[in-house]
Amino acid sequence: MKYHKHLALALALTTTLAAQQIRGPWRASSKNAQSITGDVAIAVEKIQIGFAIFPISQIRALDPAELKAAFDLDANPAGEGHLYKVNIPATQKFIRKNSLCGGETTEWMVAYIDGRTLKLSFFSSAKPPAFTPEAIATSTDLCGTYTYVK
Repeated sequence: MKYHKHLALALALTTTLAAQQIRGPWRASSKNAQSITGDVAIAVEKIQIGFAIFPISQIRALDPAELKAAFDLDANPAGEGHLYKVNIPATQKFIRKNSLCGGETTEWMVAYIDGRTLKLSFFSSAKPPAFTPEAIATSTDLCGTYTYVK
């Protein structure tokens, strides 16, 4: 019985540490991030993109296979990833009057953190995205993937 309590505590601590690692300011590193979002900052229940702040809700952790598909990663992703519910209106403009999902509302955000690198993908579908290589490759709801560093 003690083993199960220790395992549960270790898993809770790991999830808490991963959630804390994502918090704070992130500098735009990819060309996409530099030209569309600029730097971002993430807190427990919000994301700041430029000067605009949007609420986020963490929905669930993604398993390694889902992370691999979502971000086209190597065989064994070393970091942690989560699916978030967001609501960023199509009318919201960022750098050079760009939007995240064109004429669609951004409804989902997927975050993957590995050390001091953060990758974010945004989706426009009302339904949560499917995280298989086939679904991501043919998705019309994937708006873009961005990379940031600390």
